[in-house]
Amino acid sequence: MKRRHILTSAGAVPLLLVGCASPPTATRWYELKSEPPEAVPTTRPGDGAVWELSGRLALPGTLERDTLVVARGVAGVVPLAGHRWVVPLRDSMPVRLAADLALLRGEGLVWLSPAPTGVVVARRLRVAIDTLVADEARQTLSLRARWWFTDAAASATTPPTTGSANIDIALPDRSADALAAAHRMALWRLAQRIAGTP
Repeated sequence: MKRRHILTSAGAVPLLLVGCASPPTATRWYELKSEPPEAVPTTRPGDGAVWELSGRLALPGTLERDTLVVARGVAGVVPLAGHRWVVPLRDSMPVRLAADLALLRGEGLVWLSPAPTGVVVARRLRVAIDTLVADEARQTLSLRARWWFTDAAASATTPPTTGSANIDIALPDRSADALAAAHRMALWRLAQRIAGTP
């Protein structure tokens, strides 16, 4: 009798542990919204040159993940478990950046590579994102980017026109939703910087 009681109790332990295990956290999904996060300013008259943005942005390894990440400590980067991008940033960022630039420059003046047949491209644009990460301690999302234009008609020896931007977006709170929204704002601000270059 005592032996049966011991076996029964031993058999109950695994069941008890399974019952106490916390259920898996539901995944929360985030996206870079198609609409810009601020009012679109009046399109400035420009030179009318058609730009073609490369469909592949150079990104740091932290942005190649599908999970939202934050910086922690001196050199640490921590993925936020259960918080994921619907579309990976490597795919959504070029699309959103091209659309933002088109809003700022004017319809038909910015295309994502490859430009449609019949469109005469004057300048090709490439963008490299060096940093796009939130610092939990400072509650700031920092974007560091570089870009360069090449003249579609120029020779291979013509040097490109370059630019760079350091953009900081304040986070209103520590939520993943605020973090995702800050990514969209940072991209919009980058488009404004690029559109303002000669």
